[in-house]
Amino acid sequence: MFTGLIQRIGKITRIARRGEGARLAFAFEPWQGDDLAPGESVAVNGICLTVASRTQTTFETDVLAETLDCTTLGAFRSGGRVNLERALRLSDRMGGHFVSGHIDAIGTVTAIRRRGRDTVLRVRCGAGTMRGIVCKGSIALDGVSLTVSVADETEFEVNLIPTTLAETTLGDLRMDDNVNLETDLLGKYARNAVTQGKGVTFEALETAGFGE
Repeated sequence: MFTGLIQRIGKITRIARRGEGARLAFAFEPWQGDDLAPGESVAVNGICLTVASRTQTTFETDVLAETLDCTTLGAFRSGGRVNLERALRLSDRMGGHFVSGHIDAIGTVTAIRRRGRDTVLRVRCGAGTMRGIVCKGSIALDGVSLTVSVADETEFEVNLIPTTLAETTLGDLRMDDNVNLETDLLGKYARNAVTQGKGVTFEALETAGFGE
C-alpha cells in the first residue's frame, strides 16, 4: 500500500528483456539509515514492483508481460526519470490517499496550461475508467496523489502546484504523453457494493444525505 506522495526521483539504468517479461534496473538516492531490502515493494511511476536485488544506489525488479502491456512500463527507455515511493508503514503519517500500485488504465495528456502559479493538466481516458473518477475525488497519476478538479465523460483535469512539478516527473510531461492512472481505491469498493446489489443503493445513499 502507498500514499501517492513521491519520495525520490529515480533513473532507469537498464532494461533487459527476458522472454515476454523484463528486468529493469533503477538508480536512486538512498534512504539514509533504512536501505531497500530484497522482496520489498516499491511504486515506480505508480506501479507496485518487487525489489529483486539491490546495491546501495541501485535496485532491480522483474516485470511480467501483462505489466508491460497494461502500463507505461513497456515504453520505458534507459535514462528516463521515474517517481519512486516505498510501501507505507503502519507508523507513517497518512498523507495523499490510499494507493495500491495496481494501474487501472493508461491516460493521454491532451492539454497543459498555466493558471497563475499552478499548471492544469488535462488527461483523456476511456469512459469505463472515467466511471471511477469524480470531481474533487482522488486519483494517482504516475504514482502521484492528486485531486480531480474537472471531470467529464472521457477527460479529467488536475492542478499541479510548483512543488509537485519540481519534486516529481509530472513536470516533464508534454502533450500526447501517456501516464499511468489508478482511480480511488475506496471508491472502487463503494461502486462495487452499489452495482452488485449488496444492500447499498444510490437511493439509500441519497436518503442518508450523500446525494446532496
